[in-house]
Amino acid sequence: MDDEQQHPEPGPLAGFTVGVTAARRAEELGALLQRRGAVVLHAPALRIVPLADDGELLTSTKELIAQLPDVVVATTAIGFRGWIEAADGWGLGRPLLERLRGVELLARGPKVKGAVRAAGLTESWSPSSESMAEVLDRLLEEGVDGRRIAVQLHGEPLPGFVEALRAGGAEVVPVPVYRWMPPEDIGPVDRLLDAVAARAVDALTFTSAPAAASLLSRAEKRGLLGEVLVALGHDVLPACVGPVTALPLQARGVDTVQPERFRLGPLVQLLCQELPARARALPVAGHRVEIRGHAVLVDGELKPVPPAGMSLLRALARRPGWVVARAELLRALPGAGRDEHAVETAMARLRTALGTPKLIQTVVKRGYRLALDPAADTKYADG
Repeated sequence: MDDEQQHPEPGPLAGFTVGVTAARRAEELGALLQRRGAVVLHAPALRIVPLADDGELLTSTKELIAQLPDVVVATTAIGFRGWIEAADGWGLGRPLLERLRGVELLARGPKVKGAVRAAGLTESWSPSSESMAEVLDRLLEEGVDGRRIAVQLHGEPLPGFVEALRAGGAEVVPVPVYRWMPPEDIGPVDRLLDAVAARAVDALTFTSAPAAASLLSRAEKRGLLGEVLVALGHDVLPACVGPVTALPLQARGVDTVQPERFRLGPLVQLLCQELPARARALPVAGHRVEIRGHAVLVDGELKPVPPAGMSLLRALARRPGWVVARAELLRALPGAGRDEHAVETAMARLRTALGTPKLIQTVVKRGYRLALDPAADTKYADG
């Protein structure tokens, strides 16, 4: 068996831990991440509750059948399909579809367009950007004063969108097809928040604005919001499927990364670029050492490292080639107390995990140092 078969090339996300907050399509997103080597922490920040028996949706549906709107805005495929299915269940499916055939029907993006056509309808227009902002711009350009506009909500109110239409003189009829509710089991969310605060995850993914808002709200309730925001601002990469999803984070001053196409696949590809680019790579003792979230790549081979070992390695990597005292390394160890023997034990395990003992040198009576290659000394001299 050759070396390549023994040590297959790790995926681009190998050694990284990614948090997934999605309720819908979480398995699909998790599988895409795992296929590229990531460890996935799944904590649905919300659950979706269909409103087939909800009086509010029934009232809106009857109102639209009784009084024809000028425009209907369909915002999500699952929501539009759910609305038609709920209307069918109430015996209102046919009259609703007849009404929708006679109005200007705007569909936000290709998936929504597909749901509209599957219902036997044809959209009047759909934005290329899949952006609600573009839908709003078009409506305001056409003029909305005196027009009756039905808006299918996607799990939460769209305050900016609805308020802008009302400010322009429109009568807005909200169509609430499903609602976001807190998860029945809050435990996974709390564990994910703890992991974010402890920097035990490298990235946090969001696929809906309500999930982002819900996670921040839970952090605030637990008194963790400040720590979580600091982590998201520095050590944990917040990745959103699109600009609408990012709004609750941006409102808290958190910058996010987003793919150009608002889909799960491009979101994963973006993480495959961003996370390895953030990893620290150093030339050490003739080897290339890349420090990732919970593992290290040594010459491209993945070496899982215990949390205590990762803490020591990061402390050494902050000043590569320089001696780091045992007392300082002890402070870097989580919950190690005052016994410097804990440093020696964790260091022995770290060296075993790396499989290349010469990467870390013991400097008698002083501490330890990363054996940075001499040619790199000047580059990293200032730490």
